Amino acid sequence: MDFRRAMAGLFMLVCLVGCALERASLTALPAATSPASRGAQPVRKQQGSEASKLLYITDRAPTVVSGNRLSYGAKRAIYLSFGSVSIAPRRSSSAGKREFRVDAISETGRFPATPYGIVATANGLRRTPQAVAAHEQAVASLQADIARRLATAGRKEVVVFVHGYNNSFDDAALATDEICRSLQNQFVCIVLTWPAGGVGGSFFGYSIDRESSEFAVADFKKAVRVIAATKGVERLHLLAHSRGTDVLASVVQQLAIEAYVSRSSLWQRYKIANAVFFAPDIDLDVASSKLFAWVSDPDLAFGSKSTPNTLPAQGSMHLTVYSSPRDEALKASTLISGSALRLGQLAVGNLPRDRSEAASRWAGSHMGGLVDFVEYPGGDGFIGHSYFLSDATIRADLVALIRDRAKSGDPRRQLIEIRRPFWRTSNTPQAVR
Repeated sequence: MDFRRAMAGLFMLVCLVGCALERASLTALPAATSPASRGAQPVRKQQGSEASKLLYITDRAPTVVSGNRLSYGAKRAIYLSFGSVSIAPRRSSSAGKREFRVDAISETGRFPATPYGIVATANGLRRTPQAVAAHEQAVASLQADIARRLATAGRKEVVVFVHGYNNSFDDAALATDEICRSLQNQFVCIVLTWPAGGVGGSFFGYSIDRESSEFAVADFKKAVRVIAATKGVERLHLLAHSRGTDVLASVVQQLAIEAYVSRSSLWQRYKIANAVFFAPDIDLDVASSKLFAWVSDPDLAFGSKSTPNTLPAQGSMHLTVYSSPRDEALKASTLISGSALRLGQLAVGNLPRDRSEAASRWAGSHMGGLVDFVEYPGGDGFIGHSYFLSDATIRADLVALIRDRAKSGDPRRQLIEIRRPFWRTSNTPQAVR
């Protein structure tokens, strides 16, 4: 990497740091609507000016902030905590705008410290009874909290959001709340927040955050299992932005393998209906390897033995990737990592030839039904990285995808077909029906 390219990358990364820090003062946009929003599902609205409470799950270390209040910082914890975070309107909101802040955080439980205790017995190594009991107690407490929220939710579905690089706990909670308001608060919303915002290392903490995101995978896999196994959960939607997509890709990879070896699928075993990647900060080849490893491994045991030609039915499970070739933050990440192309920069026109040929195998009605790549033309500010919150077209498309269950090609979604499974967002508003 030559000096000028390195400095350009550092400049863009500095801008990305600023972009992430500004997330704490998010301004709520009007609730996104789609042509199906007047459909058969009853709408259970919570007014945008009202306070809301989200469920959080984190492996950040706790800290104390002003007023002796609990919060969570950028250091890693060796345990997984969960609880409730209140989001309230800012007292100083500008006229005509709704701005929100984190009001209070209340921790309700923790899982045991990892690694769990083990003991040598005559029959080999075993987990200690204390560790198992503490784990089961934490599972029961977390599932009881989810069940209470499901009881008052308009939909018996859970939306989980994983944030990106340099986001604080408050940033993550506010972004999750923004998504939930777009969905008209019909779902149980959970923020999965990892120890981002590290100070030190290289590239303004990017290297520390990268390793912290890898650290979080085992904890978040555990969390998704617990959420999916909660009685009453009908569908689970996993959303991630930027660096958080690498976390989610690893979680999905490991859960997909677990499901496959038990002769099941992500939909059948974990009720995962959607995995949504916004501006994914992950190398294109790495993403392909993680997400589709089980597809390309005929020697992987399907049950008690390998069955090379067998793939389980995927049911409602679907992957949607939102990308923008004009994403300046990902250009910086590309320079830093030496990547050929980040998944979040993907467009049909910039695919390397061999990758283009591989992508063509996903076209048609077979494997293409599992994934859609949606290109956002860009123009979202100087950096163009947080369009999943700021762009009304993207927000409306997410609402149609998650709430209205509209597939790509459905007139209720504002997408222009390039060639399946590649689409481009349209800025032309659709008529509400």
